[in-house]
Amino acid sequence: MTGQYNLFLSKRLVTEEKIFDGGVLVNEFGKIEDVLDRYDADNLIAESKDKITVVDGGDCPLLAGVVDSHVHVNEPGRTAWEGFRTATSAAAAGGITTIVDNGDTHTPFQIVFQNSIPPTTTLENLKIKANSAKENVFVDVAFWGGVIVGNQDSLRDLVKAGVVGFKCFLCPSGVEEFPNVGIEDLNLAFDALEGTGSVLAFHAEFEEETSSGKCMKLDPEDYNTYLESRPSQMELSAVSLITNFLQKTDVRVHIVHVSSANVVPLLVKAREDRLAKGHNAWRGGVTAETCHHYLTLSADEVPRGHSEYKCAPPIRDANNKEKLWKFLLDDKLDMVVSDHSPCTPELKCSNNLKAWGGISSVQFGLPLFWTQASARGLDLRSITKYLSSGPAHLCGLQNRKGALKKGLDADLIFFDCDANFTVTQEIIRHKNKLTPYIGKELKGIVRKTYLRGHLIYDGGDLIGSPQGELLLNDIK
Repeated sequence: MTGQYNLFLSKRLVTEEKIFDGGVLVNEFGKIEDVLDRYDADNLIAESKDKITVVDGGDCPLLAGVVDSHVHVNEPGRTAWEGFRTATSAAAAGGITTIVDNGDTHTPFQIVFQNSIPPTTTLENLKIKANSAKENVFVDVAFWGGVIVGNQDSLRDLVKAGVVGFKCFLCPSGVEEFPNVGIEDLNLAFDALEGTGSVLAFHAEFEEETSSGKCMKLDPEDYNTYLESRPSQMELSAVSLITNFLQKTDVRVHIVHVSSANVVPLLVKAREDRLAKGHNAWRGGVTAETCHHYLTLSADEVPRGHSEYKCAPPIRDANNKEKLWKFLLDDKLDMVVSDHSPCTPELKCSNNLKAWGGISSVQFGLPLFWTQASARGLDLRSITKYLSSGPAHLCGLQNRKGALKKGLDADLIFFDCDANFTVTQEIIRHKNKLTPYIGKELKGIVRKTYLRGHLIYDGGDLIGSPQGELLLNDIK
């Protein structure tokens, strides 16, 4: 052995395939040199102890860091809502070692905001985003681009710059600078992305004016009023349109924040058709995510006038929640993400039709998932599959992130899966302390987080200055 190494030990080391007593050997460049069983780890220590620093987690499970591929940071332009420092510090405390910033404005169409945030729809706007993030991130940050009306000529430049893919809306986003796209816009976008290997992600809802108009006459503080304004048919219609495009393009497609279980069979059929034609992209190039709030909460438990539960698409009934879980466990959904979408307190008013639609949860995604998954008999490998490996594959980061494998970044967490805690405002690290999970008891505490082998979070404290990197190509 040449150079200095760190060896992280655990009696419950979690890889994609198994859980065992072993260690992760990390070289001086922050890469995983090897994954060892305990016998080989002990022999290595005996043979090269002067070159190895041992970090022994004992019984505390050791996992790959979480990759959250759906986070809204809002900086620059709306930094009062969230910023890179606060979002990434919350991520580190939650065992997340990579986030992917959504460069859209993510506003429900009931509200129109005039703001200066530049959506990531051009190379210049990406540079502005990156400059805001530089030296202000505690974890690694990648970026989504955006598809809007008329920006098809910018897409390949953004691919070259290193964005992980592109997002578009099929219903009004609510802000002037990020308009939703129509069929002709999608044709142009698919043509521009053909052959790039990139992915086009969809906010898959169609606006139904008749539904929203009728609901305006009902009680706006009743959550069911908002729920009726965005029925599952909006998702179903959108996904039907998207799947029609798959017959004439090889571009990968992804559906963000699936809330309605009804759309999953359509996506499964589209994936099977792609695979039958020999499409060699991961999962046939047809993937979908759901979110922690859809797997944790249900419409019947939303208190009257509490818009911290409001998101788009909405949280649906308990039966739908269980169907989503079944589809996830049947390998028909691909990953679970936060869709962390914060705002300032005054925008979370009691009127569910006018309040901001977004849920803040980036810090608590891992314990939210584990609370539900462990109750359903899943083991710790489910965390790696749905929270780390799946999002990494979506974003083309699987050769660097998302698993404990030789050659990948040594992004590691010691996760006390048997401990419980209660969510309080005092422990929240994201900027505005608004979340529907306050007061809820969750299972699983992140004890330590390592980024490329360096300790960045330890027992409730961030360690040192921001060490995160921007996962972009040279865009100076």
